Amino acid sequence: MTTVGQILRNKGDETWSITSEATIYDALRLMADKNIGAVLVMDGDNLSGIFSERDYARSITLNKSPHEVRVKELMSAKVVTITRDKTIENCMELMTNQRIRHLPVLDQKRVIGVISIGDVVKSIISKQQHTIKELENYITSGVS
Repeated sequence: MTTVGQILRNKGDETWSITSEATIYDALRLMADKNIGAVLVMDGDNLSGIFSERDYARSITLNKSPHEVRVKELMSAKVVTITRDKTIENCMELMTNQRIRHLPVLDQKRVIGVISIGDVVKSIISKQQHTIKELENYITSGVS
């Protein structure tokens, strides 16, 4: 089974973060610049929350400028995390049950990466393609 650690080795462990005092505009600009759907909210080494496209959608109802609203007002403070030893199946279960698309990866309370729903899908597709190729090889090797 593919582990979170294996996915991070393949995709890299680069993470993007912002402080809770930053504005929504700052978070959106970072997300647009890096082409990501969520940004970690870090205050020092502490994971304070996560800010996603969904959080921004909620901000529209405030009728305030994204330049005025602080990330801490809209971020998801109860962050669901995972560790590198967990499997891709564990990621799918958490993402489905919690209705989330991003999982920060922790190693002894330190953020070491983020797994997105896109990473999960890519891993599953790659695994299925490998299985199909093995089955094709098995079938064709039996033909005389």
